[in-house]
Amino acid sequence: MEAVSRTAQWTAAARALETEREDRLFADPYARTVADQIGFELLDRYDGGGIVPFLAIRTTYLDRAVVKAVEERGIRQVVFLAAGMDTRFFRLPWPDGVTVYELDRPALLAAKAEMLADEPQPAGRTRITVPVDLTQDWTGPLKEAGWKSEEPVLWVVEGLLFFLPEQAVRTLISTLSAHAAPGSVLLGDVISKAALVNPLARTFLKALKDDGNPWLFGTEEPEALLDDCGWAVREVRQPGEEGADFGRWPYQVAPRALPGVPRSFLFTCDLPGATGSGLPTHSEEKAA
Repeated sequence: MEAVSRTAQWTAAARALETEREDRLFADPYARTVADQIGFELLDRYDGGGIVPFLAIRTTYLDRAVVKAVEERGIRQVVFLAAGMDTRFFRLPWPDGVTVYELDRPALLAAKAEMLADEPQPAGRTRITVPVDLTQDWTGPLKEAGWKSEEPVLWVVEGLLFFLPEQAVRTLISTLSAHAAPGSVLLGDVISKAALVNPLARTFLKALKDDGNPWLFGTEEPEALLDDCGWAVREVRQPGEEGADFGRWPYQVAPRALPGVPRSFLFTCDLPGATGSGLPTHSEEKAA
């Protein structure tokens, strides 16, 4: 696999460690398999402060948001962009009739298929892998795989945006809104610019760069970014805030108004004018 694909295995290793805790937030019985030995080696190499608890929080937040979206919106097609070693198809309680599309590089999907070859496919749901390069056209291959752009979709962009240059980030998020039918949802995460130069994470950031996986993008204003790219923001949460803590975040949460603080953001969005959550969007809050 390409170097950037290896990040999927150290995040899988973190999920395995959480799964093996007595007070675990989630159970991923496949994580240790897809992490393989290299996943744990990379986790040791990359484990700057806060990485393991953050990954546990991110996984939990997105697990719950995914389940909520398909249950409340009736969405039956779910697309994981840069799916990596994600195993939600196997472990989440999907309603009957859901199709999960996993997009990633061909070598990663081939390796993942080999690792999970002996795992039984859960009944009532369908998994389709789509080998693509997300910097090239990927909507065409996705449509060829069966995705219907006229029906609501749940897009999941986890652990991806900070590896892309800013224009690629904006193009991707705008493409997602342009190809989303009413009732669609976007879930994901992004970091702040300050996180790209965090002196306390210098060793971690250097290791990523040395391994060919540098972090390239961050924003202090994720709401504005998502608004600009066509999405109505339902919520943005920092780890440790209500709705994104789960008893795992060991640090005090700095107020958003405080500049220069390294941050991670977890977000939930839908299309402007969409209904279903009962929560005001970021734009509606500003207007009020």
